[in-house]
Order: sequence, then C-alpha cells, then structure tokens
Amino acid sequence: MPLIPEEPQIHESAQGPRATPASGRTAPTPRPVPGPRPAAPPRPGRHGPLRPAPPVQRAPRDVAVAQPGPSGPDAPAASASAPASATPQIQLIPASAEGALDAAEEAVDLLLDSGRAPGDVLVITTGEHHPWAAHELSFGEAAYWAQHEAGDDVFYADAAVASRAASRPVVVVAVNGGPAAAAADALPLALARAGALLIVCGDPQQINSVLGAGV
Repeated sequence: MPLIPEEPQIHESAQGPRATPASGRTAPTPRPVPGPRPAAPPRPGRHGPLRPAPPVQRAPRDVAVAQPGPSGPDAPAASASAPASATPQIQLIPASAEGALDAAEEAVDLLLDSGRAPGDVLVITTGEHHPWAAHELSFGEAAYWAQHEAGDDVFYADAAVASRAASRPVVVVAVNGGPAAAAADALPLALARAGALLIVCGDPQQINSVLGAGV
C-alpha cells in the first residue's frame, strides 16, 4: 500500500499571538489627546446696555478729560494743594441752546465711563426739563426729591428748583434756553454746588459774561 505523505502538522508555536501579553507588558491603550481649551466667553463690554461701574481703576483725575479743548490741571492735584473750600475746576463745552442738553449727556457719559459714581453728578438745565426729570416729576415732587435724597444716581434738576439740590462732586449745567435770568442764576449756584468740577454746556459768550472771562 503506498504511503501517503503525512500532512504537515501545525504546531502551536506557529499560531497567532496569544491573547496574554508577554512579561507584564500590557497592550497599549489609546489615551485621549487633550484638545485646546474652550475659549472663555467674552466679557461684557463697557458700552453695553448697562453702564458698568468699574471701581478698580477709579481716579478722580479722569473726570477732567470731559470734552474738546485743552485739558485743565488734574482735579486731585489741585485739591491736594488747595484748601477744601477751593473753587472747583470749570470746564466749558461750547454748544448751541438746542445742542446743550445733548452735550451735557455726553459729558455725563464720559464721567461715568471714567469711573465717577452716578451719585456724584448733578445736572442742571436752564430751559426745557431733561426727559428724566420730566418723567419722574409726573409721579409727584415727593417721589422726585426722594431720589435726590437717595443719592445713588445722576440727578437732573431745573434751574428754578436747583437751589434745593445738595452739593455734589460734579455739577453739569446745560444752558439749553430759557429766560436770560435762568442762566444768570443757575451758573453761580452750580459753581457753589460743585465740589470738584463744574462743566457748563452752552454759548461761551453768555457763560463768560456770568462766570467771568477766561472760563
């Protein structure tokens, strides 16, 4: 009977790799690769719907930079070398009677953006009431003056009643029309009420005639 060649035997050593890794080495496990950190959400800007009040870098000297024209001496430097009753710094913003109220609003925005607290600012109008004052007076004078007493926000007063307002560090006057006597009375009163800075928005000739030349 012819011999049938035996089929080659497949030894165990020729099989594929064993499931158990050799000598304590573990199969490499894919590690998660850290990706870039998610970007932090942007911080709200200064000019959002709400006015920010950043107290960190508040500097009273910032209020001196209110509007065009050469900037005067820094308020803190003047107050440091002068007695407490010294005349406040005066800043003039030329404007027509029709544009004086808008100029005053821009000055207030600059004051708040530079770090002034809203309660530091008093705004006096010689002609038409500021819209805020007109709105608040519609609820009655008691509620209107209660907000003045609270002292936590910008207060707007007509020149006719400004004598009831208390002194504040900054007074802004909008010479926005009205009788000539209104400006003549309001400007000296505003100068007396201003602790550090008086900003006047209006006709330079009229303002200089009341407060003195060179303002």
